[in-house]
This record gives sequence, C-alpha cells and structure tokens, in this order.
Amino acid sequence: MRIGISCYPTYGGSGVVASELALAMAAAGDEVHVLSYARPPRLAGEVERLHFHEVRVREYPLFEYPPYSLALATKMVEVAKSRGLDVMHVHYAVPNAVSAVLARQMLAPVPLPVVTTLHGTDVTLIGNDPSYVETTRFGVLESDAVTAVSEWLRLKTLEQLGIDREIAVIPNFIDPTRYRADEGRQTGAGSSERLLVHVSNFRRVKRTGDVVAVFARVAERLPARLLMVGDGPERSRAEESVRALGLDGAVDWLGNQDRVEDILRRADLFLLPSRQESFGLAALEALACGVPVVGTRAGGLPEVVIDGSCGTLREIGDVEGMAEAAIRLLEDGELHRRYALEGRRWAIERFDRDRIVEQYRELYESAVERRAAFA
Repeated sequence: MRIGISCYPTYGGSGVVASELALAMAAAGDEVHVLSYARPPRLAGEVERLHFHEVRVREYPLFEYPPYSLALATKMVEVAKSRGLDVMHVHYAVPNAVSAVLARQMLAPVPLPVVTTLHGTDVTLIGNDPSYVETTRFGVLESDAVTAVSEWLRLKTLEQLGIDREIAVIPNFIDPTRYRADEGRQTGAGSSERLLVHVSNFRRVKRTGDVVAVFARVAERLPARLLMVGDGPERSRAEESVRALGLDGAVDWLGNQDRVEDILRRADLFLLPSRQESFGLAALEALACGVPVVGTRAGGLPEVVIDGSCGTLREIGDVEGMAEAAIRLLEDGELHRRYALEGRRWAIERFDRDRIVEQYRELYESAVERRAAFA
C-alpha cells in the first residue's frame, strides 16, 4: 500500500507510535510518506520506502498565527496526488484529522480514506477546550475509521465528545527485538545500587514531584540512583525538589533520548505516578525490557501494567504506597524476578509490533473499501 502518515514530530507517545508504525510498514514493503513540520526524531536518517515531506508555513502580516492546518491540508493533497496514496493515517485529532478531511474533500472525486488515531490529550485536553471541541468532534466523526490506544480512551472519547460511532481499540506496541531485557543485569537484593528510571515529557500531569518523593523514600532505605529521562515545563520544579531534599548526587537528568531502551535495560524499576495516562507507552517499553513498573491507577495504564503481576499500581498521589511497593520489589529478589519475567512475557504476547501493525493494515484495507463504495 501507499500510506500517508501525519503526526507531531515529538518525543511524546503520538509522535513515537506514528514513527514506529511508519518504520514497520516500510520494513514490510509498503511505501510510506510522513508529513509534519519537522522530521520526527525516530525517523532520523534514510530508510528504504519511507519518505518525509516537510510542511512549511509561510508567515504573512495578515495572519497573527501561521495557519498550519491549511498548510498541512495542502501538503496532504500534494503528496496524495503525486504519490498516489491509498490512505491517510493521522495521529492526533487537531489539526491533523481536520486537515485530512479537508484534503479528502479537495481531492474528490478521487477517494482518500482518512484513518484517525486518538492518543489522549487530543481528546482529554484539547478536545475539552470550548475553542476546539466542535472541531475535534468534526474531525472524529468525518474520519473513515477511528482508533483509540486504549479502551479507557475509547469510552472517554464517546463521553466527552457526545458522539456515537465505532472506534476500534488498537493499542501502542513495541518491537521485542529492540526492547529486551539485559540478561546479565543483577536486580533486587543481589545488586548494590538500585537504579530507578522515569521517562516523560515533564508536564504537570506526569506528577514528577511524586517521582522525586517516591525516590527520596527509597533512597532512605536502600542505596539507589534515579535517572530522569525527558524534558518539559515541570523539569525545573522537579530539580528544585531534588536540591531541597539533598539528593543532587543521586539523580541524573538525561534530557530527551532517542534510544531509551539502552537506559531501560540497566534499570531495576520504572516509576510512573501520573495523574492521567491514556496508554502509558513508556511503561510498556519498560516492561518489554524486563523492568517492573510502579505507577498509578490512571486512565489506560491498568490496561498496560497488570497490578500484582508485572507491576504495582496505587491511587494518584499515594507516594507512601508507591514507595513501599518499590522498596518491596527492590528488596525481594525473587519477587522482582517474577515481575520482570511476567512483564516481558505480557508485553510480547499482547503488544508485539507485528501483531498490532497487522491490525492497522486490516483497518486500512477496510477503510479503502468503504471509501471506494461511498465515492
């Protein structure tokens, strides 16, 4: 197939999943065209059958804000015409889905099916803003097919947008050959310094202050180090908390990383105390690397981390409970080993890349058939 993929070029879940899907489709023999205002980090370098198209927005004195949605729609039309796209798969409802629907209308009567994948904040944050709610609803309703990354997000979308339409749940995925455990790593009671990791975009919803608070309690009981991976608006506040607690020497700030799996393989535990997670891709990547997760019962995270099996989930803000769970896992080598093995097994069994990519392929083919019949 000839597939267009539109996404934000970010380190967040939507940009990562769109990029990994593009790579997987290209590796399977499809021709993939990625459209965005910058090349996504995970698509660095040349890849056979994968093409990047930059969406450029010109500034005019008349426009106070550059009209990216219109420039994106125009680029979609251009690429669809020149490359004969079979389907346009957009990640994020605003403006990507709306731009794709507009492009489809401009291309008529030539059919261009639009598949929209919802990742979370496009519905729970932007879609909840009165300035965008009608636009978000329009983009979702006018798409030929819609997917959500979790059952929680599917139900949240229907409720929040007040709509009644089919939304397929296709979860995020991992490549088990890339995300794998370090067989030589010592964990639990057999290791000296325990290594805890947190990966996020450091927004307030991630509750990075709770990450620091949990780690502080662990460090009181065990020799431990914390790796903070990522960047964002709450990083400075988290750094202040670390300094106030006198933990500067035990916390490393690594910024955004393109190969987070190399860091996860060294870890003993992953912390994700978020207020809301539509899926929890970072947690899945940790599980695939054999790293148990301690987090919260937030959004779709319980669909990824099975409490009492490959991780421990507590209520949002329960720092003491998460710290006790972390300490128990780090002190009990046998328990840690069981959680690590089960996490790896669960990640491969449920979220294997090839399995999820095939679900997308079937959805594409169905959307193409429906759009052709409709046209």
